[in-house]
Amino acid sequence: MIRTGKKFSKPEMSRVINGDIKLAEQMEAPEKVRLDILMTEIYKSYNRSSLQKFIELGFVTVDGELAKKANQKFERGVKIDLKVPDEQKNADLIPEKVYEDENVLVLNKPAGLLSMAKGEYCPEKTLGDYGLLVHRLDRDTSGVVILAKNEEVQKFLKRQFQDRKTHKTYYAIIDGQPKLDAARIDLPIARDLKRPTTFRVDAKGKESETFYKVLKTDGKHSLVELKPISGRTHQLRVHMKYLGHPILGDVVYGGEKADRLYLHAGSLEITLPGGKRTVFTVPMPKEFKDVL
Repeated sequence: MIRTGKKFSKPEMSRVINGDIKLAEQMEAPEKVRLDILMTEIYKSYNRSSLQKFIELGFVTVDGELAKKANQKFERGVKIDLKVPDEQKNADLIPEKVYEDENVLVLNKPAGLLSMAKGEYCPEKTLGDYGLLVHRLDRDTSGVVILAKNEEVQKFLKRQFQDRKTHKTYYAIIDGQPKLDAARIDLPIARDLKRPTTFRVDAKGKESETFYKVLKTDGKHSLVELKPISGRTHQLRVHMKYLGHPILGDVVYGGEKADRLYLHAGSLEITLPGGKRTVFTVPMPKEFKDVL
């Protein structure tokens, strides 16, 4: 009697031994899922982009270890902790109300307050939390800004800025003393490709025009009035740097290091809904007077 093979009570096991099925195929490995996707299942009040930002900022741990990337994969069941800081950066920077009606809100923005959030998550208040943005000031610039209370008014006001029907006056303290007490600066500006977040005077750039007038000087520093005709990004800062008199505190454009950027939006002339032409002014910060 010839036996062809040993019989087993479990047919599947005999097929494994005979090589018909691999054991690994019978035992499924636990599924691994991207961390940001796992977090959308747990933290449903945040969208995926915000959760990716939290991971990037170091707010997330997995089994006690700091998460590094949103595309890291983990098995379901790992312990994921999200700790978003309760205290907002610059929470004490509260803009002063200058004017308000049913259509607009005019504020005196303190230096250090952002105009708008950067990215999906911003751990600090911005001007955008008070109303709809019409125009912007750099974070370190203080002064008058106007916000809209609805989209129709926002478009109406924005159009005035685009058509150059607004008039703005700034005050700055600059390094040194210009040769001329007053002059018109007509120099085109373009993005500096070597430093993409900055700008420079460039013959191929966009037309940019600024009027300046020296109000006071001690030789080392001068208080100047600046009236931009165009509204290019960093226009006043770039123009003053080109003249060899950068704004005090503007280390990006060669200014002397200081406790703040000494640039202040003093007044804004604009037409309100209904047709009333209005000029809003805010006082110069005390620190400006202390320098000279």
